[in-house]
Amino acid sequence: MITFGCPDRTGIIARISSFLAENGGWIVEAAYHTDPETGWFFTRQEVRADSLPFGVDELRTRFAEVAHSLGAQSTWTVTDTGARKRVVILVSKEGHCLYDLLARVATGELDVEVSAVIGNHPELGDITRAHGIPFHHVPFPSNDPEGKQAAFGRLRALVEDHDPHAVVLARFMQILPPELCAAWSGRTINIHHSFLPSFIGARPYHQAHRRGVKLVGATCHYVTADLDAGPIIEQDVLRVHHGDSVADMVRKGRDIEKVVLARGLRWHLEDRVLVHGNQTVIF
Repeated sequence: MITFGCPDRTGIIARISSFLAENGGWIVEAAYHTDPETGWFFTRQEVRADSLPFGVDELRTRFAEVAHSLGAQSTWTVTDTGARKRVVILVSKEGHCLYDLLARVATGELDVEVSAVIGNHPELGDITRAHGIPFHHVPFPSNDPEGKQAAFGRLRALVEDHDPHAVVLARFMQILPPELCAAWSGRTINIHHSFLPSFIGARPYHQAHRRGVKLVGATCHYVTADLDAGPIIEQDVLRVHHGDSVADMVRKGRDIEKVVLARGLRWHLEDRVLVHGNQTVIF
């Protein structure tokens, strides 16, 4: 799999296609997009591994020359889709997103290795261990900045021990410090309700119910140091009725959160998300 972004100009597709053809590469899926506002070109190329006379490391080495000649610099990747990717999931007390992801992995719908689940509360340990996955409890003390900093240090060590391709905040109710956002840039995925910024803070569904909203939704995005303002991967909504109670809205909101997070994670793991600034291209 080749993903690629560079300043737009004539001949980019021809250059990439010629490179692959010269090496016997059989393209089975190709997608392209040009953003006229930024003048940036994006592509995703899926190539049959058995059509190439060398492995992924050699392909990466050879393609580097093409990428640099087109001005891609660091905005390109070559990955082996046959290698199973690793995910670490961070949780607190709410389990709906974790339950959903574990079920999708158990049934083979998400072909990924969940290396560990880490929680700042112990409540979701039993369901995690029931799936044969290690669970780590890292408590975050209240009103103790040094203790919280130490907890984030422990969290970072546990996550990086697995070198995951994605760190999923499945309703993890702690704000990552800027240094972790930077260290895990481009692979930390969050899910939250789509009421922001209208209904910020605690009990957003209660706030929305009082305002009589007609839609509830969810947003899956990459985590950055700007709280809940990172590049958006996926969003969706459900209609609600004036007769719905707060409990109904919470239930519907959780349903859409699960679906949106699963979609966003799948697209990330399949290298379908290309980030440019604070925007994304989804192939």
